[in-house]
Amino acid sequence: MTIIALCSYIAVAAVILTFIMDRYFHVVKNFFVSVLQNFCGGLFIVSGFVKAVDPLGTAYKMEEYFKEFEYTAKGSFLNFCADIFPLMAKYAIGFSVFMIVLEIVVGIMLIVGHKPRLTSWLFFLTIIFFTILTGFTYMTGYVPTDANFFQFSKWGDYNYENMRVKGCGCFGDFIKLEPKVSFIKDLFLLIPSILFLFFHKKFHTIFSNGIRNALAVLSLVGLLLFCLANYKWNEPMVDFRPFSAGADIKTQKQAEAKAEADVEIESWKLQNINSSEIKIVKNEEYMTNFKSYPKTEWKVIDQIKTKMAIPRTKISDFAMFDLENTEYTNTILDEPRSRIMINCPKLYYTTTTQVNTVMDTLWKTDTIVKDKKSAPEYIQSIAEIKEKKVKSNTYTWNEEYKKKFTEKIIPFLDSVYQDSVKAYIVCGGASEDAIAGLFNQLPMKATILLADEILLKTIMRSNPGVVLWRNGKIIQKWHFNHLPDMTDMRRDYLDWNARPIH
Repeated sequence: MTIIALCSYIAVAAVILTFIMDRYFHVVKNFFVSVLQNFCGGLFIVSGFVKAVDPLGTAYKMEEYFKEFEYTAKGSFLNFCADIFPLMAKYAIGFSVFMIVLEIVVGIMLIVGHKPRLTSWLFFLTIIFFTILTGFTYMTGYVPTDANFFQFSKWGDYNYENMRVKGCGCFGDFIKLEPKVSFIKDLFLLIPSILFLFFHKKFHTIFSNGIRNALAVLSLVGLLLFCLANYKWNEPMVDFRPFSAGADIKTQKQAEAKAEADVEIESWKLQNINSSEIKIVKNEEYMTNFKSYPKTEWKVIDQIKTKMAIPRTKISDFAMFDLENTEYTNTILDEPRSRIMINCPKLYYTTTTQVNTVMDTLWKTDTIVKDKKSAPEYIQSIAEIKEKKVKSNTYTWNEEYKKKFTEKIIPFLDSVYQDSVKAYIVCGGASEDAIAGLFNQLPMKATILLADEILLKTIMRSNPGVVLWRNGKIIQKWHFNHLPDMTDMRRDYLDWNARPIH
C-alpha cells in the first residue's frame, strides 16, 4: 500500500458517500466542502486506527522527537523551554494515546458534521502539529550533524543520514513514508484545514445533535479502551512490524544483506576546497581519472548509490551477544528446534552505590645474586600498605516488574523446560554488570543475552514478552498477561520431534 493508493481509495469513498448524503438524505450544503469533510475525516480515521493498534510504537517515535527537540532548544534561543521535553518524553505513552484518540474522534466528527466550528479548529491545530513534526523531520536532512537546526547559515544539501528522526510515523508501521512525501502530505492537508475555518457553516450534519454527542463520547471511551488493550493488556491486535508472527527472519536478514552488498556507487559528489564548486562525477570517470581530483583540491562530500533491491528493515540489525560479547545471532536463527526468547527491551531497577575501604598492599621484589654460577634469588617484601576506596553497585529490581518474572515468566519457563525447550533472556537498555546482578537474584536457568533496545522494542511491545522461534522463524509471540497453558502450547506450537537437551 502506498500513500497515493490510500488517498485514492479514501477520495473515491468520500465522493460516493457525499453523493449518497446529497441524493438520499439531502444534508449536503456544498458538495465540495462535504467531499473535503468526508475525505479528511476518512484519512484521519485510517491514520489514527493504524496507530491505535500499536500506541507504543507512536510513543517511541514521540520520545525520539522530544529528545531531538530538547537538543535543538538547548542550542538555540529556545533554551528556556528545553526542560519541558524530557518531561513530555516521560509521559510519551499518555501523549501518544491522547493524540491517537483525538485524531480518530476528529475524523468521526468531520464525517458526521458535529460541532463544525470546534471540529474545524481541532482539525487545523492537529494538522499544524503534524506539519511541525514532518517538517522538522524532513528539513533536518539539510542540517549537518554538527550544527543546530536554527543555524541556517550552516545548512547544506539534503542528506538522508543527517535527519535527526528517521521517519515520522504518520501511519505507524502500516505505510512507511519518505520524509519529503510526508511533509508534502501535511502541507496539502493545510489547505482544507484553513478552508474549514472559513466555511464550517457549509458543513453537512447527519443524525440529531444528541446522537452526535453520544457518538463522540462513545468513540472517545471506546478508543481509549482500544488503545489500552493494544499495549497495556496485550500485544497489538494487528502487527505491521517486520517481526510479526510467521515472519522468516533468517531468510529476510540474508536477503537484505545481499541487497545491501549489491548496492553500487553510481557517482561521486565532490567539492572544490578553494572555490567551493560542487561537481558530480560518474563512478567510472572518477575511478579512471582519479588523479584529476587530488585531495589537496577536491574533497568527497557524498556518494550517490543505487537503491537496494528490497528495502532495509530493522531485521538487518538483528544481532545478539552473551555477557562475554560472544555473538549468538546465528545460534538462534540456525536452531531447528523450538526455542523461547524472553524479550526485555528495558529492565526496571534501582542502583545503590556503596564505597568500601580496603587495605591495598604494594609489594617490592629484591634480586639477590650470590655469584655468577648461581641463579639469582627473588625476595618479595611489603613496600607499603595503604587504604583504597572501592566502589560497588547493588542492583534492586522494581518490585512490580519483578513480579512479572516470578509470577508469569518463570512458571511458564519451568513448564516448557519439561518439553526440551531451551530459553534465552534477551535484554536491552542496561549494562552487563546490572543484567548479571539482577538475574542472579532470580531462579532462572535461561541463557542471558544482550541486544539493542530499539530492536527489542520493535520485536515486541510487551516487556517482558515471549517469542517462540524455530528454524529462524517467529512461530508466535505472547504478552506476559496472555501466556498459553502447556496443553495449548504442546498442541499448537511445540515441535514434538525435538531432541531432548536436558
